[in-house]
Amino acid sequence: MELYVLEHRLQVGSIPRDNIAPFTHGLVKLILLRDKTKCKFLSLTRTKDEYSIIIDQEGLKELQPLSDQLSLVNSVWYAQNVSAGALGTGPGKASGITKIAKALILPLAEAQVPVFVMSTYQTDFILVQEKDLDTSIECLRSHFKIFREVEGETMEVPNSGGPRGDTTPTRAERNSRVISHPLVAPPTRFSVTSLDPDTLPKVATILLDILFYADSTPDGSEADFFSFSIIDGDISLVMDTETLTRFPSNALFTSATGECWKMIKIGAVPLGFDECGIVAQVSEPLAEADISMYYISTYRYDHTLVPEEEMDSVIKVLTSRKARINGATEGKEEEEDKTQSSCTEGMDCSEASAPVEGETTMEHDPSTSEPAPAYY
Repeated sequence: MELYVLEHRLQVGSIPRDNIAPFTHGLVKLILLRDKTKCKFLSLTRTKDEYSIIIDQEGLKELQPLSDQLSLVNSVWYAQNVSAGALGTGPGKASGITKIAKALILPLAEAQVPVFVMSTYQTDFILVQEKDLDTSIECLRSHFKIFREVEGETMEVPNSGGPRGDTTPTRAERNSRVISHPLVAPPTRFSVTSLDPDTLPKVATILLDILFYADSTPDGSEADFFSFSIIDGDISLVMDTETLTRFPSNALFTSATGECWKMIKIGAVPLGFDECGIVAQVSEPLAEADISMYYISTYRYDHTLVPEEEMDSVIKVLTSRKARINGATEGKEEEEDKTQSSCTEGMDCSEASAPVEGETTMEHDPSTSEPAPAYY
């Protein structure tokens, strides 16, 4: 298998939702006028609280002068990408980071390398900080032939001469990895889609209205989520199915089956950029269950998308793994499974798995027609 370390020097940042106005001129140029900028890597995700951005150095120049409203992680990041089709695709095969969890995500977690993940319609990017790049390359040698882009040229990374250590976790190590952050599952259905870059001008007004002028949901819902990325010319979008209807029916690429996804937000308080294993905690059990998943890290939290029809299985898999941090024994897990099976999407399931410290709970207002998010 082949792993590519892209040459883009990336920055990860956040802009408060109410303070996006000073940056819209530069962002519009980056989104719509690709021939007027040298930016090759841009991802902009709108959540209820912020705009989370991943951008290369050329793109960052378009946002000058920078203000204190743009918070940047004090580190340069490099994106790693497994070659398309390297792990197999097609009907009946899991998609998204499920394909690379065991070969890429888990070894990096074992090597104590924190990652930032950006799944797109086309592929998945695993970002590591510059200080961890050499470590990540060494620990992945046993799984991949590694190439690195340098000034537009792709070159194989030579062997350092040391032994290729196997960082694949043992069964005991896998079983010891537990989910340490609260999980929230809004009831909204999402779509992962794309469009031809030549079509972008035709939907520009709709896209900009959604990105910059959409009103926040009155209750600050976790379902308030829209992600746009344009990376080396490929466009990817993640949006709720109601927003999807605003686009012309023939403008976006969608699967023939009309596949829908459900979201799980990870974290009740902002996650740390140097915290290791967050992605592995979720992706490992889902990969073992062969459940497809996309993963989008933002400045504050992480989000995973799973097939709508698999949501019950996902809840069972993740809550059973999460229960271990509450001192659950194997016998007790069986009893909890019975309780968890009565939980359905859109209901408060906080009693099925006792909340960890810092986890919030919520009451469902019966006067609202839409069910509340489920908390785990």
